[in-house]
Amino acid sequence: YTQYIYDTTASVVIIGKEFPLTGPVKTTLVRVADAQGAFAKVLEMYDRIKRDKKGVSPLAVISEGAQVGDDCYIGPLAFIGENVRVGNNVKIYPQAFVGDNVTIGDNTTLFAGVKVYSDCTVGKDCIIHSGTVIGSDGFRFATGPDGGTKIPQIGNVVIEDEVEIGANCAIDRATLGSTILRRGVKFDNLIHIAHNVEVGENTYYAAGGVVAGSTKIGKNCMFSGQVGIIGHLKIADGTVIAAQSGISKNTKAGESYMGS
Repeated sequence: YTQYIYDTTASVVIIGKEFPLTGPVKTTLVRVADAQGAFAKVLEMYDRIKRDKKGVSPLAVISEGAQVGDDCYIGPLAFIGENVRVGNNVKIYPQAFVGDNVTIGDNTTLFAGVKVYSDCTVGKDCIIHSGTVIGSDGFRFATGPDGGTKIPQIGNVVIEDEVEIGANCAIDRATLGSTILRRGVKFDNLIHIAHNVEVGENTYYAAGGVVAGSTKIGKNCMFSGQVGIIGHLKIADGTVIAAQSGISKNTKAGESYMGS
């Protein structure tokens, strides 16, 4: 899009410090070290202003034993259970459900219709989009001559700081212990994480992904859409997996896998 800078009628264009101009421009130029990063910060400021809601709706239900921090927004028909701890500047949109004994860190947003089951933990500066369920039961049954018997899932989900989860994802609680999303994990929409999975720091996962139970994913991995990973594997740090791949073996650090 370089050629458009000379004819654009935009008020301001953010460009890199080393960007070479070959002709006159009509717009105001702002030179920065990282143009894309600066653009993201501008959008973040606008988004923060747009979503700067505060106050508790009279139609929200907050249990007596819950603690809600300063400058929070709790929308109509939201429910907050017993012994919940909500940090400062948290935004809980309408029809969200926060179960008993849940902890939510400062500056986190739960959009409309998010469900967080009991005993789960969500860190600071997280964003969870509509329709996502945190802490649903893991899929585990003891099969026998009379059919399957459900194995109770009595663990929880732990989401660390600066995690973003897209719409309509399901993060299952552990059978025992915790299903864990480490700091900085970013999920697209429609991702299913099974019981006792651990996803490492700053791992990105595009839409439609599935990870089976007890798999451990390293940090700084990048998975494209519809990647499926079977259970009890170890996915090494920095693994890159292209769209529609099925992973059935452990990976080595820095390896890449083609899709389909």
